[in-house]
Amino acid sequence: MDWLIQLLAPHSLSLANSILLYAFVIFAGIYLGKIKIFGVSLGVTFVLFVGILLGHFGYEVQTDTLHFLREFGLILFIFSIGMQVGPGFFSSFKEGGIRLNALAMTGIGLNVVVMLAIYWLQGGADGNTTIDQLVGVMSGAVTNTPGLGAAQQTVLQVNDNAYDISQQMSMGYAAAYPLGVVGIIVTMIVIKLIFKINIDHEIKELEKERTDSTLAPHIVTYKLTNDLVQGLDISKLHTLISANFVISRIEKPDGSVIIPTSKDTIELGDLVLVVCSIQDEEIFNRFLGPKVDKKWEMDKGPVVSRRILVTKTEYNGVKLGSLRVHSAYKLNVTRVNRAGVDLLAAPNLRLQMGDRLTVVGKLDDINSLAGRLGNSMKRLNEPNLVTMFIGIFLGILVGSIPLQFPGMSVPMKLGLAGGPLVVAILISAYGHKFHLVTYTNSSANLLLREIGICLFLASVGIAAGKNFAETVFCARGATWVGYGLIITVIPLLVVGIIARGKYKINYLTILGMMSGNYTDPPALAYANKVANNDAPAVAYSTVYPLTMFMRVIVAQLVILCFLE
Repeated sequence: MDWLIQLLAPHSLSLANSILLYAFVIFAGIYLGKIKIFGVSLGVTFVLFVGILLGHFGYEVQTDTLHFLREFGLILFIFSIGMQVGPGFFSSFKEGGIRLNALAMTGIGLNVVVMLAIYWLQGGADGNTTIDQLVGVMSGAVTNTPGLGAAQQTVLQVNDNAYDISQQMSMGYAAAYPLGVVGIIVTMIVIKLIFKINIDHEIKELEKERTDSTLAPHIVTYKLTNDLVQGLDISKLHTLISANFVISRIEKPDGSVIIPTSKDTIELGDLVLVVCSIQDEEIFNRFLGPKVDKKWEMDKGPVVSRRILVTKTEYNGVKLGSLRVHSAYKLNVTRVNRAGVDLLAAPNLRLQMGDRLTVVGKLDDINSLAGRLGNSMKRLNEPNLVTMFIGIFLGILVGSIPLQFPGMSVPMKLGLAGGPLVVAILISAYGHKFHLVTYTNSSANLLLREIGICLFLASVGIAAGKNFAETVFCARGATWVGYGLIITVIPLLVVGIIARGKYKINYLTILGMMSGNYTDPPALAYANKVANNDAPAVAYSTVYPLTMFMRVIVAQLVILCFLE
């Protein structure tokens, strides 16, 4: 059994031993991370603590191998996040998203202010805790692993003693992380107690707000009674009504149903099915006539409604109007569903892979259009590796560009964290204009992201484990835990009080904003359990893209400003 003892023994640097070590750290960390304490689990982050434990007992990996797996894992994780958040990154600044993102940015600024206050109060450069250690503590306190990775990358650029500093950052991160998760949830509860919030009342208010929402496509039927517009064709109606709308179907007085083209006319007594924004409902009421309750989908006849998937790459980035659905197929596209969000089917809306078109018309015509667009779920399951590796290639190039700012002794670089993140966001948002297929189904994206973060956390844990116990389980470690809790709680309390006290934002939305501000899935899971609806998830996804980007940039800026 000597071969087995040699394979499992510490200090063995063989390739088989390294792979075995990573496999054990990752599967044990994921398994233990599922254990819930008071309803809260650390999730995949527990991989870090298993790595630290084994590193403490002497298990190690060749330096070059460890560095490669750590950086490659970070790139996969960051790039997958960028591809996921990119489509909603720029739209998150619109309307209500501006306020939530502004609050989230306030929280990030306060995290840095509190961290710097701690740094100066404990003696600055002469204190017991260095700025690099505090950056690690801050990353753990806000449960943001990419920020830790970005800071460590920056240290490698500006400091000769980078390896030891990187380990100190990892230890600070690990010390602050557990109470970072707990601190977010405790702060949520404190905000609820301060404002005496009733969850049932918040849910009712949210439902009322959604009922009055003006963002989603609104479907309504009108009976034409206005003789001033009778006899006009659909194209003329579009010039008269200054709103974005689609007339999906028209039922004639004799009971026949047609799919109107731009040349079809409307007559008195026609029932007209209109897809528009809810704020435009009154306009159609005045132009056409009264609303009518009618369930079109239940009517029997030649007209049906179906959803078609866009799965052919040649239609990625093509304008909906260029398909000439009216003239070529006698069909109407009423809505386009993208990533779970319904969009109005405007002629200049550019299609993307994975879009779901709601189409009405005759079944044979719908089948013809479906064949043209692909409509193959199997095609969506195929990974688009070309786009992924083009993005990683460009991301590393962008991350290596030196950016000189006044007051900094060395140029700033986005590095292996920031570069791929920026490029992934841009590709996923605008790649269709260059006919790059950016669609990746959620399970494939999650797989890449989890593999990446597991490799990164396992590498960080194994490297930091050697000196972890003597550093953290002492007075200094307890101090780091306290610092982390302060960095976690104070900014959240301030932002939460402003959000509720000044702006009267719904509590469930505040929960999601807090979770997204700290990019913390366990906190989001708690918020979803409290709300029992998707309000926290919507707020989380609104602030998550910009927050993730800023956490990566801010961590690097702090390092560049203080380290020589």
